[in-house]
Amino acid sequence: MYSGKLKEDLIDKLFEAILVLRNVDECYQFFEDLCTVAELKSLAQRLEVAKMLVKNRTYGEIAQRTGASTATISRVKKALNYGADGYKLVLSRLIPLKK
Repeated sequence: MYSGKLKEDLIDKLFEAILVLRNVDECYQFFEDLCTVAELKSLAQRLEVAKMLVKNRTYGEIAQRTGASTATISRVKKALNYGADGYKLVLSRLIPLKK
């Protein structure tokens, strides 16, 4: 069970709400209401950066393809190497689906 620094009741409730979504269309509906366009695009960009880092792409290639700054790429790389393994968990489940 996760017990990291983010653990709190309101965040639990947010994640429980996300878990009741049944498909991509429902995710679009919920996240359009929840986030600004910029916030959602930033989250999507970070996930794409993580995918590319796992595939050993260069910072230059990642920046060109995603538009992410080198600071963002570095933050994602730090999370991949020293974080809570959330990216690794999600990517291990997503990448086999995209073969």
